[in-house]
Amino acid sequence: MPKGSGGLSAERLRELARSGAEAMLKQLRAEIIAIERTFPELALPQKRRAAREAFKRVRSRVRKMTEDEKKAVSERMKKYWAERRKAKSKVK
Repeated sequence: MPKGSGGLSAERLRELARSGAEAMLKQLRAEIIAIERTFPELALPQKRRAAREAFKRVRSRVRKMTEDEKKAVSERMKKYWAERRKAKSKVK
């Protein structure tokens, strides 16, 4: 065990640091809300707030490829690379 750690493992120290950081973040968010209520002109402009929300929605909407789409892409790429190999062999 490293000296000066007070007998705490690295994992326990990390756990304590994380819980402290979470508490600090919660406190800071509460202070931001209080400041924005006191001074509304300091709050995020409506446009930026709307843009942030839209960005969150877009990021959470991840589209997965279906098996048919994967197969189509695979076939296209096989054809593409076959043509590339064919063109490369002609150059030599």
